[in-house]
Amino acid sequence: MNLELNDKAIVVTGAARGIGRTIALEFAREGANVVINDIGDGTPVAEEIGKMGRKAMFLEANISDKEEAEQLINKTVESFGRIDVLVNNAGITRDALIHKMSEENWNNVINVNLKGTFNCSKAAAKFMKEQKYGRMINISSVVGQRGNVGQVNYAASKAGIIGLTKALALELARYGDITVNVVSPGWVNTEMARAVPEKILQRVIEAIPFHRLAEPEEVAHLVVFLASDKARYITGQVVAVNGGYYT
Repeated sequence: MNLELNDKAIVVTGAARGIGRTIALEFAREGANVVINDIGDGTPVAEEIGKMGRKAMFLEANISDKEEAEQLINKTVESFGRIDVLVNNAGITRDALIHKMSEENWNNVINVNLKGTFNCSKAAAKFMKEQKYGRMINISSVVGQRGNVGQVNYAASKAGIIGLTKALALELARYGDITVNVVSPGWVNTEMARAVPEKILQRVIEAIPFHRLAEPEEVAHLVVFLASDKARYITGQVVAVNGGYYT
């Protein structure tokens, strides 16, 4: 399927590794130009995209900081003349049972995962309204839909992203061809999942009907589709990629 993303300007947060890296590379394969955002070094990803013949740059920014998030979007528009797609992927975990969870770890997760999504979305919405065009894809999690022991902060942040998305989709539709959707992955074969103790991870895999983790590409393919004009009538939706783990 030709998704007609040639020369579109894409921002992917948290794209130095994991799902974000895979999403950025998939956009480049579809002909888009990509801004790699992370607090880690995203230069290798940008270089990999450059070798595909696409434009790419790494912009370091802590998206939980309002000014840094604004600078990220503003620099994108300065470089590419517009922002067509924003993928709010950046996220962290700081797991603990609630009676052991510190206020700091609650705040850190909410600030990066939820406030960061708000900061970037607000900055990008300004330009998308002027363009009368844009795509926002926010990465939530199955944990935001069904919960998980030891992750009240992460679950709250990811559930909040779903609510933010539904409200923002209603707000922005009046300004033109602007959609806002959620992709909600289940357990994905990334460093984050591989860091889970083997016994726990095995129990999770047994509970997944396909009896395997998702590959990052299986999430990225959906994100890229939702960013395309093939999905222009889809907005305010939560699309799960969890292998039937939660329905």
